[in-house]
Parts: sequence; structure tokens; C-alpha cells
Amino acid sequence: MTHNQPTLFVKMHGAGNDYVYIDCFTERVPTDPQTLATQISDRHRGIGGDGLVLVLPSKVAAARMRMFNADGSEAEMCGNGVRCVAHLVVARGHAPEGPITIETGRGVLSLVVTRSSNRSSMVRVDMGQPLLRAADIPVCIPNAGAAAEQVVDAICPAVGQAEPWWQAVGLDPRMTCVSMGNPHVIFFCKDTARVPLEIIGPKIETHAIFPKRVNVHFVEVLSQEHVRMRTWERGSGITQACGTGASAVCVAGALSGRTGRRVAAEVPGGVLHLEWDEAGTVFMTGPAEEVFEGTWQNA
Repeated sequence: MTHNQPTLFVKMHGAGNDYVYIDCFTERVPTDPQTLATQISDRHRGIGGDGLVLVLPSKVAAARMRMFNADGSEAEMCGNGVRCVAHLVVARGHAPEGPITIETGRGVLSLVVTRSSNRSSMVRVDMGQPLLRAADIPVCIPNAGAAAEQVVDAICPAVGQAEPWWQAVGLDPRMTCVSMGNPHVIFFCKDTARVPLEIIGPKIETHAIFPKRVNVHFVEVLSQEHVRMRTWERGSGITQACGTGASAVCVAGALSGRTGRRVAAEVPGGVLHLEWDEAGTVFMTGPAEEVFEGTWQNA
């Protein structure tokens, strides 16, 4: 394939978390995926999406996933994205329906793909075990030292002094931090809809206590088995869903005693089902749906 030939892409989403996917089994691998991600993700001048995902051949799994946020930064993992990768690999005939493995920045993940139609699947993902030590997330807790263990309902310097919106949303300003291969901070509140996410999200994402930045989630507990959440995603901003984030919320709810170990997470783009089993592994089930295909001239 010559450099001037257009590249075929597939626009897909998992519960509204939308990315542009390039099947690099058949298409040329982009020479500068970081720049391409910023161009292709622009919702006014590009295709529009939360980022770019490359689906590549792998020596250890059915495929390898590389994902780039809308700002061009490369991320370790995306729970909604990996479901879409698994669907694409099956739908394009690179692997059979059923159990499948995908190589990610978090390692090789096991999934089960159940086709719903030619353009959609339900996918169950073994998200692995959460990382809970502060140094592994990473988060720098003031005065805690390098040996800090779980960060559960801890004082959060990133939210500063009490602000007027705190009372309106019933915010508990303490944080719980979890890594699912990428860093997450979770706050619980009474009304997620009223959180000024576009203001507080970027402030927390880039705060000095999070050396690799962080995904920020505000969570409303509706019952022991049901939560509602909104997300400011590292490198992408407000997103309709975050699969690793929903997994982290499941863990955070159980660790803090607010929920059980099995929850339905209601996100703006749909519902994700999570379970943190007694062996310590998080499983996530949710949809993967194709939206449209097209060609991009300058990949």
C-alpha cells in the first residue's frame, strides 16, 4: 500500500465511549498515531471520537491493542475499547466467536465475545486484579511515605477548600484510588448530574499528587447493586463511559463498604455490569457496537 492511499477505519462505541479503529491486519500502520489521534478525534474537523485505537497482529494473543486519547497521549488500557477490539477481531474473521485474548498495555486480557448482530456484540472482559498500593496507582499521599497501602476515603488535596457546589451535589471530598492498569480516583456524592465536571475534572486530572495524571469519577450510590457515575477521562475529557473506570468504581465501592462486589454501573452512554470476585479479579460485561466505516486520506 502506498503512502497516499486512504486508510479504512471503523467508528465504534462501547456504551457511548467512542473511538476510531484501524484494522492493522489489513491496513497500513499509521506512521504518527499520536498526531493522527488528535486530528481524527476532532468532532468538528475530523471523524470525532474519544481517541484512536490500532488493532494489530500479536505474537501472544489474537490481536494487540494500542490506544491513543483525543489529545494524542497513549494510554495503557481502555475497557470499552478492548471490548470493541474483540468484536472487530471476530467480526473481521481474525478469530472465532467465543473466548479470545487481546494484548494490551495492561497485559494479555481474556474476553468472551457473543455476537448480537453483524455489527454488535456483548463482550465479557477479565479485567484482571486491581492495583491498590499508592505507589502502583500512582498517587502521592502527603505525609504517608512510600509504603502507603490502600487509598480508601483519604483526604484529597486536589479538591482544595470547600466550594459552593459541594453542598449542592452532596460531595464526600475524600478520595479512593484504584489502578486497573491505568490510574483512577473516585469520589462519592448524592447527585452526579450537578457536578461541574468540566471545571473540577481537569484540575484533579493534572494535580501534582497524580504523577501520571488520573481518570476522575464521581459516583452516586443508588443501592448496594446499582451506581450512577460520570467521568472525566485522562486525555479525553468528559466521556459517555469508561470501562476501566467502572471497574475501579466497583472496587472502590466494595472497599469503602458503600456497595457489594457486584454492581450495575449506569453511565451516560448505557449500563456496564461489574463483578469483583472473591479471588480478586474484576469482570466487566457490556456492548460493542459498530457505527460506520469510512476512509481517512492522511493516515
